[in-house]
Amino acid sequence: MKKRTASSTNTDRRIFAIAGGSGDLGLRVIEALCQREVSVRALVRKETSSDICHLIKQKGADVYLVDFDDVLALTTALEGVYCVISTLNGLEPVLIDTQGKLLNAAVQAGVPRFIPSDFSLDFTKTTAGQNRNMDIRRDFKKRLDATPIQATSILCGAFTDLLTGQAPIVIKKLNRILYWGNPDQALNFTTRDDAAHFTALAAMDDDAPRILRISGDTVSANALANIMSALTGSHYKTLRAGGMKRLGLLITLARKLDTQKTDVFPVWQGMQYIRDMFSGRGQLEPLDNERYGKYAWTRVQTVLASDQDDEH
Repeated sequence: MKKRTASSTNTDRRIFAIAGGSGDLGLRVIEALCQREVSVRALVRKETSSDICHLIKQKGADVYLVDFDDVLALTTALEGVYCVISTLNGLEPVLIDTQGKLLNAAVQAGVPRFIPSDFSLDFTKTTAGQNRNMDIRRDFKKRLDATPIQATSILCGAFTDLLTGQAPIVIKKLNRILYWGNPDQALNFTTRDDAAHFTALAAMDDDAPRILRISGDTVSANALANIMSALTGSHYKTLRAGGMKRLGLLITLARKLDTQKTDVFPVWQGMQYIRDMFSGRGQLEPLDNERYGKYAWTRVQTVLASDQDDEH
């Protein structure tokens, strides 16, 4: 595969704007871009703390305090920008409404390119109505594709650090790897740093396609059991929780019992994500990992080993 020339030089005068720059992924994307010596504008809400604004400036970006409901002011903030990168996080009010206002402003300002906040499984292949967060991304894709702007979505699977506790897969107390369906099903994981690195390169790539798929590592439940056994010296086994039908029934029950309808990632949403991973419907293929040349992607084993070190 021919290596793409997305790297910057000191003569690169393009401006990149990031919405959601005060968040975890946004800060990492800002840092990745600033390391390439391009001009970066961080669009943050007016109520953002001075400490966060200072941190953004330390990374090398200019802070633009904006009201996302003020389309005129938002359009002005995007004047001269080459690419808008959204790392906004939330449900419809954020990913459809607020991100939609950002898109409208980008079009009005004549911004050539837009990267939406689609960092996820392959929502283009999952089943509509089966995963709320994938449905939201699908809906915004339709809106984005109806504009003249050149869009690129970056799909990266699940963030690898979820394996250190948030995702109910590695069960340390029982020395078990919990799985649904097939223990050999390939699962895609990418660290936030690696996703940010690739996003910066994609933002600088004039020829970036509509969809880019990356996976820092691809492992199965069986592979995870082997990794944890090697890291801990204890024998890890896989534990089958059931098939997709049982998981679907549990999701339906959990959703009915949920009283907090505005949570971005309630238990049942995590279960929907797990279903799309273990069913294979959200699997990323083919991968674009080498689009910008060789890169030392962070392996699942490295993240789990670091977590072991932190515990000791």
